[in-house]
Amino acid sequence: MIDLQEHQEIAVDLVEEGEDAGEVAVDVEEVEEAVVVRGGRGGGFQSRGGRGGDRGGRGGGGRGGGRGRGGPGGGARGGAKVILEPHRHPGVFIAKGKDHLLVTKNLVPGESVYGEKRISIEGGVDDTKVEYRVWNPFRSKLAAGVLGGMDKIFIEPGRKVLYLGAASGTSVSHVADIVGPEGVVYAVEFSPRSGRDLINMAKKRTNVIPIVEDARLPNRYRMLVSTVDVIFADVAQPDQARIVIHNAQFFLKDGGHVVISIKASCIDSTAAPSAVFVQEVQKLRENKFKPIEQITLEPYERDHAMVAAQYQRHA
Repeated sequence: MIDLQEHQEIAVDLVEEGEDAGEVAVDVEEVEEAVVVRGGRGGGFQSRGGRGGDRGGRGGGGRGGGRGRGGPGGGARGGAKVILEPHRHPGVFIAKGKDHLLVTKNLVPGESVYGEKRISIEGGVDDTKVEYRVWNPFRSKLAAGVLGGMDKIFIEPGRKVLYLGAASGTSVSHVADIVGPEGVVYAVEFSPRSGRDLINMAKKRTNVIPIVEDARLPNRYRMLVSTVDVIFADVAQPDQARIVIHNAQFFLKDGGHVVISIKASCIDSTAAPSAVFVQEVQKLRENKFKPIEQITLEPYERDHAMVAAQYQRHA
């Protein structure tokens, strides 16, 4: 059995050594440019600092460039001014203060991954403060799904997750927070440049196993990944359904789940988004998946849907 540290060392060897991404300098300040939850079932968000830059194009099963940042990084003082409430999704929280913020408990206190806001809230052991990281739905499809009203994302503390289309690790870092030290995130990214950022992030988040490979070829990383509870996919490729199905056949347990972010224009730019979503769900049905839920990712992402399905390996 290979432990997590050995898994990471093997994964790092898959690409050439790159320069460290460097530390993100952060200043402690009040929350001013964070996205804000505005009530309702999942809440709405507003982005005061802007969405940042566009994503780079993707090659193979991964992404090219990373997104720009939506605003300057920094920590935010919580203390008595902020009340923390658990979200219905285990491992996800709402920090209620001047604004209501979607947050995850920081697995590595004091460390920011991509310039995100951090909030320290009293309530730890011996009244110590616990640090949380603001999770921006304009920077993360999974966060958009949470705020958009997904009943279940199946990513919970202690779970093993295969994340396809990990990019530089923005969303992966929050998934690592959610599954915690008892869980594991196998993060697959095709782009070597984004992969180096992913590897640097995983040096401190030791429950993340970075895998710089083409998600179309799971046999290439089959020795690094054990059986998983959940597959999350955000690869935005025309053959995304086939990629997910192929990885499920290799790694997903019977009765496990997939959660897929579907970008209609990447599947078929000539068809109506609703028709594309129906087509993708049908592909899952034909390959031993039972669709459970589908939502739109508006207003965070245009012409995107999120679909959850259960894998019935022996059906």
